Amino acid sequence: MVGNRPQFVKSGPVSVALRAAGIEEATLHTGQHWDRELSEVFFEELGLPEPRYRLDLRTADAEAMRPRIAAAVERERPDWVLVYGDTNSTLAGAEAAADAGVPVAHVEAGLRSGDWSMPEERNRVAVDRVAALLLCPDARSRETLLGERVSGRIEVVGDVMADVCLRLAPIARERSSILERLGLEPGGYVVVTLHREANVRPERLRRLLDGLARIEEPVVFPMHPRTRRVASEEGIALGARVRPLEPLGYLDMAALASQARVIVTDSGGLQKEAYWYGVPCVTARPSTEWVDTVEVGANVLVDDDPEALATAVAAARMPEERPPLYGDGHASERVAAALGASLAGS
Repeated sequence: MVGNRPQFVKSGPVSVALRAAGIEEATLHTGQHWDRELSEVFFEELGLPEPRYRLDLRTADAEAMRPRIAAAVERERPDWVLVYGDTNSTLAGAEAAADAGVPVAHVEAGLRSGDWSMPEERNRVAVDRVAALLLCPDARSRETLLGERVSGRIEVVGDVMADVCLRLAPIARERSSILERLGLEPGGYVVVTLHREANVRPERLRRLLDGLARIEEPVVFPMHPRTRRVASEEGIALGARVRPLEPLGYLDMAALASQARVIVTDSGGLQKEAYWYGVPCVTARPSTEWVDTVEVGANVLVDDDPEALATAVAAARMPEERPPLYGDGHASERVAAALGASLAGS
């Protein structure tokens, strides 16, 4: 079950692994993201199978999603419902499956930022409480779930996004002409993404854009539709060196981000991708679920302080030692194996 950009990316290698393991998959796309560059283009670029169900709901309201998801679950009566991450689509899918008595498998189980003001944090905990199979990206997540005494089976499989990143980043740099089109040199610019609900509130967005305006390098900013809308409605100006773009497809974004000098983001996924790319990250949030990237010095949390943001970007460097984090590129096979073992034992 998928609904937004990160989930499309995560589901790609898992779909391949499920097919290789002989497991039939019926994909449901809630339509939480419906802009073409945030949705359809990923199915095209990543070669994802056409969803069996396209709900086209065009909402992030989990309560509005649940009846339509429940109808699809009732029609299919699958052995498992597989959900990804921490979005409202994740929550709606997990709750609809649980209500129907269908076991839930949760990819990225056990992640916690400790920030209860984030809807994503509440979604993570709620989904993990109902999941029968909790597929963790790392040992820290497993320990978190053990501490919470969840009832489901816990397995550390690694991060399926690493599978995508390691396989597609070289292809993206080879195929995409995004740097040439924008007149950029590798290592000579900063990439920004900002989209989280808290960060698009007008006063907070104003402070973040003030921070971006203080950066001394070219800043390339593929803008989420709601970020662009709030900036426009509130009359929040971008700095002279900030270049707004429409949302990008996966290959263009991977090529752009992997060759940046620094990435500024509020995205959980892009924090990890930055680490795998070897690009230092500045995170515009007070907390992160990917704390290992901060602990090793590859990621800095700046919240919404404009001067702290600009200073962190200027000082950002990757640590000399970069231990492997969140898997080895084979998480998808482990997800398929875990589901296969459950099916064989049922």
